[in-house]
Amino acid sequence: MGKRKYYQPETETMPVEEIKKLQSEKLVKQVQHVYEHVPYYKKLMDEKGVKPEDIQGIEDLYKLPFVSKSDLRDTYPYGLLGVDLSECVRIHSTSGTTGKRVIAYYTQNDLDLWSDCCARALVAAGVDKEDVVQVSYGYGLFTGGSGLHDGSHKVGSLTVPMSSGNTDRQMTFMQDLNVTCLCCTPSYAAYIAECFKEKGISPDRLTLKCGIFGAEPWTNEMRKTIEKGLGIKAYDIYGLTEISGPGVSFECSAQTGMHINEDHFLAEIIDPETGEVLPEGEKGELVFTCLDKEAFPLIRYRTRDICMLEREQCSCGRTFIKMKKPTGRSDDMMIIKGVNVFPRQIEAVLLKENYSENYQIEVSREGTTDIFDIYVELLPDQFDDTVKSISEREKKLKGAIKAMLGIVPNVHLVAPKTIARSEGKAVRVIDKRKLSD
Repeated sequence: MGKRKYYQPETETMPVEEIKKLQSEKLVKQVQHVYEHVPYYKKLMDEKGVKPEDIQGIEDLYKLPFVSKSDLRDTYPYGLLGVDLSECVRIHSTSGTTGKRVIAYYTQNDLDLWSDCCARALVAAGVDKEDVVQVSYGYGLFTGGSGLHDGSHKVGSLTVPMSSGNTDRQMTFMQDLNVTCLCCTPSYAAYIAECFKEKGISPDRLTLKCGIFGAEPWTNEMRKTIEKGLGIKAYDIYGLTEISGPGVSFECSAQTGMHINEDHFLAEIIDPETGEVLPEGEKGELVFTCLDKEAFPLIRYRTRDICMLEREQCSCGRTFIKMKKPTGRSDDMMIIKGVNVFPRQIEAVLLKENYSENYQIEVSREGTTDIFDIYVELLPDQFDDTVKSISEREKKLKGAIKAMLGIVPNVHLVAPKTIARSEGKAVRVIDKRKLSD
C-alpha cells in the first residue's frame, strides 16, 4: 500500500462551492454564539450597528468589527472566553508585549480540531504511522511542541517529544531511533545540520526524509540549505497562538504556498490602512476568523502579517485556498529566533532599569542563525562608570531583557548621543536579514 495522500480526504478535496457553503453555515452559528456568550463581542457589534441576523453567510463577513492584539490585552485574562471556564482544558500563551501575555484557551474539542490540522500538515509532508516524528519545537506555553506532538499522535506515528535544546541528545535520538521527520524552527534545523557536519556525519547516514519548520521567517535559500544539510524535503507550516497554533496552514508537495484549513479558518486580505477587503491575488494584511473554535473564538482577527491569497488548482489535489509566505508585518513586530519581539517590550525594560529612551535594535543573520544586538545610550552620570561597572550593567540588562523576551540579546551600552537622531520617527530597528526572496 502506498503512502496516504490526505489525512481527511473528503474535507481536504471538497469542491470550492461546498467549502464556501460550509464556511457560511459555521460563520452564522459562530457569530450568534459570540454575540450571546462574549459580552465584549456584543459591545463591538452593537457599536458597529451589526446584529447576528445581519450575517447570512461569508459574503456578510465585512460587516463585522475587527479584533486585534490590543483587544486581547484589554480583555486579559478572561474577557474573550466563549465558554464557561470549567469547559476549558488547556491554555497556551504568546510572549507579552509589555509584560502582559495573551492567553488562548482550548476546550477538548478545540484541541481535537487543532491536532487534526497538524495531522493534515504531517500527512501532506508524506508522514504516516510507519514514521518516527521528532518534535523539537519548545513545549509548555508555546504552541509549537504541543501542536505537532498531538498531530503526530493522530497520524499514528511514533512521537519523540524532544522539545528544543540539548542538541547532542537530539542527534543521538535521531540516529538511534531512525527518526524520519523532524519538526522544529528552521534556524534550529539548520543548526542541527551544522552539528552533524562538524561530527562528520553525512545526510546519507540519517534516516530523515522530511521536516516541518515554522514559527519564524525563513527564505527559500534557507530551505535549500536545510534540505542539503539534512538530506530531506523541508515543508513550511504557519499558525498563531491566538488562532490555535501551528497548522492554520501548511505546505503540500507542490510547495507553491500554504493551504489554509478552510473548514476551520476563514481568511481575508485587507488594506492595513483602510480595512477594506482586497480581491484575491492582491497583497495586504491577513485576517482570520475562527469558524468552530469554542473557548477562544476570534472573529476577524488582524494578524499583521502581509501576504496574499490564491486559489489555484493544486497538483496535490487539495482544494483549500493557499496563502503565500508572509513578506512582512503591518506593525513593528519582529520574529527573532522564533520569538515575537516588539521594540516596546525592550523600551519597557530600559525605562524600568533607568536607562535612556535612546536605543537601537539591530538584527542580522550569520548563516542561518539570528544575531540580536541592542545598543543603549548611557545617561551622562552612568557614563562616568568604570569599564568594569559598565560591563556589569550590560550583564544585568541582558538578564532583564531575557526575562521579558525569553531570548538573550547582545547588549551594548554606548556613550551619550552616539545613536543617530532622526528628524522624523526614530529608527529603532535595523533588520539586516533578507527574509523575503
